[in-house]
Amino acid sequence: MAELHSRSGPELCAAELYELLRLRADIFVVEQTCPYQDLDGLDLLAHTVHLWLTEDRRVVSCVRVLPEHNGRRKIGRVVTAADHRGQGHAARLMQAALDLDPAMTWELHAQCVVQNFHRRFGFQTVGDEFDEDGISHILMVRTP
Repeated sequence: MAELHSRSGPELCAAELYELLRLRADIFVVEQTCPYQDLDGLDLLAHTVHLWLTEDRRVVSCVRVLPEHNGRRKIGRVVTAADHRGQGHAARLMQAALDLDPAMTWELHAQCVVQNFHRRFGFQTVGDEFDEDGISHILMVRTP
């Protein structure tokens, strides 16, 4: 079974941050052919939380939880390596993220093709689809 890890931004060591960023680039930039600025200045904030799974020391899935803002926390950068999909890794990380603050209202920008995945965790769509870096997204919110 994959090992779960959790660190706030400042707690990440350079090697951990490197592996998280590498997985995100492998999928979001290379696989999805979507050049975008992943380095947004939020990864190392004191209240940003990174959750990830490793198998044989390799990061195979990760998620980033941003600090509360305007009464909501935001989940983003949900990603699983291509050769580890279908094993429940993203679901495990989503639940771990929500468990950080069960009474909080949560939001995320979901790629439209994975809306049903997020609905499993109580997220509902809000508003219309929008383009984010050339990919159709939708705002989804989960209230306690």
